[in-house]
Amino acid sequence: MAVGNTTRWVASAVADQQLSAIKQMAMLSAEVPDVASLAWGLPSFATPEHIRQAVIDALRSDRDIGKYALPNGLPELREQVAKVHRAKTGVEVDPTDNVLVTAGNMEGLSCLLRTIVEPGDEIIVTDPGFASHIQQIRFSGGVPVFWPLEESQGWRLSVERLPALISPRTKAVILVTPANPTGTIFAREDLLRAAEIIKERNILLFLDDPYSSFIYEKEDDHCDLASHTGLSDQLVYLFTFSKCHAMSGWRMAYMVLPNWLREQVLKVHDATMICAPRISQIAGLAALTGDQSHVEQFRQILSVRRDLIFQRLDRVRHVFEYVEPQGAYYVFPKILVDHNNAFDFSLRLLNEAKVAVTPGSAFGAQGENHVRLAFCVEEDQINLAFDRIEEIYPS
Repeated sequence: MAVGNTTRWVASAVADQQLSAIKQMAMLSAEVPDVASLAWGLPSFATPEHIRQAVIDALRSDRDIGKYALPNGLPELREQVAKVHRAKTGVEVDPTDNVLVTAGNMEGLSCLLRTIVEPGDEIIVTDPGFASHIQQIRFSGGVPVFWPLEESQGWRLSVERLPALISPRTKAVILVTPANPTGTIFAREDLLRAAEIIKERNILLFLDDPYSSFIYEKEDDHCDLASHTGLSDQLVYLFTFSKCHAMSGWRMAYMVLPNWLREQVLKVHDATMICAPRISQIAGLAALTGDQSHVEQFRQILSVRRDLIFQRLDRVRHVFEYVEPQGAYYVFPKILVDHNNAFDFSLRLLNEAKVAVTPGSAFGAQGENHVRLAFCVEEDQINLAFDRIEEIYPS
């Protein structure tokens, strides 16, 4: 069937958006033979064996493994989430009233935004910040308001700018620490001051937590605002299994949130997914209750890869200038060589050097003239990528 002018059929909120540059570069690089990719934040680790085994056992013995779960998640998983959250933050939460299991933090945050956003409402995000958060705000009908980070101060969270960004249309602030794409651990004093402002202005705070298991410096300085009981009625904590448990493909996450909001988000989650896959929830339960030694093993491996990418960046100081990330598994260097923009530079690396990176412009205006490099890949990929960069940009 010919539909004629496609603009009639596609909603403007979709037509006006581009596919995430992270996924654009991942898909483009998949078409390049022998590419060395540092573009996608996909850990090279396999899902730990005890998690796999728990699923194998359930497939053999659980007749319900292929069925729907309740929309809010398996009761035993929600109970374990409440225990883990209490252990991490000291905050007591109810497994029924305050926990919602989702199909990844992407689905969880999408449901949150669709729950709270009226057309034209504003959501504050850091600049640079996670590209998909910016997209999700726009898809929900909201307006992203960019909170600039201070590159000259190690991508510091400039709390003094926050009050001026808050308007009568502001609904929430989204924070990620350690941050994506910069790897910054925001200072405790800055986060606590931001929390005071958020509380005073009576807006929501969404804490997206993919990376807190991967901290290499200033571990004692890491501040988890989920432990800030003064914000309990305004704060949503989102945890994903993707990174620290190497479960990105399982699409498994949970959120801890006040009951007044959980009741509303559950409607959107049910209409979107019905439930997170039961089989993934079995894997998630095994991840939370089983041996945790793989998390530290992953962190140690990533720390070695971080050191390696620093060594390789130091050899191309005429190409890149960078701030050392303290956590996550990204570095966000500034491009020093002649280029039109970050996207064109990234395409040149892909087409001429067979190296995939993510253009920094995907992460906000301050990301322009930068690229994001992911060091969660194997060491030989890091070395191959930089060998090729050195070939097209000799010193």
